[in-house]
Formats: sequence, C-alpha cells, structure tokens
Amino acid sequence: MANPIEQQREHFENISEKYYNARKSTNHLYLKELMWSFFFKNKSQLKNKKLSVLEPMCGYSEGKSILERNIGVLGSYEGFDYSSVLIEKVKQTNENLNVYVQDVSTFKSEKKFDIIIIIGGLHHVPSMCDAVVKNLKNNLSPDGAFIVLEPTHNNIIFRKIRERIYNKNTLFDQETEKAFRLKELNDLFLDNGYNLVDQMYPGLLSYILFYNPDAFPFLNIGGKGLVKLFFKIDSFFFRNYIGKKLSFATLSMFSIH
Repeated sequence: MANPIEQQREHFENISEKYYNARKSTNHLYLKELMWSFFFKNKSQLKNKKLSVLEPMCGYSEGKSILERNIGVLGSYEGFDYSSVLIEKVKQTNENLNVYVQDVSTFKSEKKFDIIIIIGGLHHVPSMCDAVVKNLKNNLSPDGAFIVLEPTHNNIIFRKIRERIYNKNTLFDQETEKAFRLKELNDLFLDNGYNLVDQMYPGLLSYILFYNPDAFPFLNIGGKGLVKLFFKIDSFFFRNYIGKKLSFATLSMFSIH
C-alpha cells in the first residue's frame, strides 16, 4: 500500500466535489446546527472569551464556523490540511484566512492554543493517530479544550455494519480509514495524559439519516421538521448508556488539567 496519508489525500481529492456539494444539504446543515448547539450549551467556560483555535485536518474549516456560532468571536484561528485542493477551496472563500498545507503527522509548532478541534479527521490516519494526539498535546494551553468528533462503535453488530459500508461504498477508503471502538478512542487520549471533560453520543437515528448525505443520499428523507423530531428523540440518549452502546459517532472534549 502507498503512504497512507498520501493515499487518503488522493482519495479525498477525488471525492471532494461530491462531498462538498452534498454537505450543503439543508437537512445535513440543520442537524449539525442542532448537534453542536446541544454540545456547547453546558460549556459557558468557553463562551465569549475570544479564544485561540487550531484546527488540524481542517478540510473546509468547518470547525471555525461551528465555534464562531456557538462560543462567539474567536481571538485567532489557524488551520491546516494535507490537501492543497481543500486549502485552495477555503482560500477562494476567504483569502485572508490563516490556513495552509501541512501533514498532521509531521506538524510542529511552538504556539499554544485554547482550543484544538478535529472533526472526523483521526480515523483517516489510524496508523499514526497516537503520535498525532501525543504531539498536539504540546500545542494545547493548560486548561485548554481538545474537541473531537469521530465515527465510533461500541458493539460488534455496529462494527460489522460499518466495516461492510467501508468496503462497499466508494466514498470511503477501506485501506486507510478505520472507525474507532469507543474505548479505543478514549484510551488514545487518556493514555497520552488527557482528561475526559465531556462526551456525547450523537450518532443515533438523526445522524444515520442526515449526517452523511454524500454517502447515503437515499436516507436524506423529509425536511427540517423531521430532522428536529428525530434529533429531539435522540437527545434523550446523548449522554446515557443506551446512546453509548448504539451511537455511530462520539463527540468529546478532553483537557490537560
């Protein structure tokens, strides 16, 4: 197999246009609005502080807009991605944004950031995610927040379902992508000296239907009313054992107190 980072870059650049266009879907955007708002509603310590932010594997700099919507104006923002195609796309929208091409596995910086955010990035570098998480710890301020959203599974049935999806759907690269077992994801951070501050399990029915319209367009049914209804039902399970066992994704916040 080729270098996995390079293979992932080539794979994503091949699907990037389809990915970008599909994720402008009204239902998808509304679900993300609800999901992130729910996650941040109990995090007053982050709000209206003009915090410094680093977004590794930034893609289209989604993390920046999510944080601005939920915690207020940022003090500073820096993002990078291995794909020059993605960075160029971001620059077309905002040429002054501080984003650049960089390999997360070799990233080095003396800067400290109040927030590091990675949205669905670590599972694209499974062979080196331990080194990535360990390395980025050097860039997190004391009492800073490392926010990460990743596909996960916490039972063998859902693991088999995801493996089949990765094998059959061309939007995924089975050779280089790997969803985490929940314990595996948590241990990745805990074993590298982080503390778990909060964890939410949003990968339930609304997520299955509306979060991946690029991969499963046939599931994108109904309108915003249906998204809101399913999300409301799901929200009763976001931080309990049932949600933990059944969720296809986990949204976490770690610190290095």
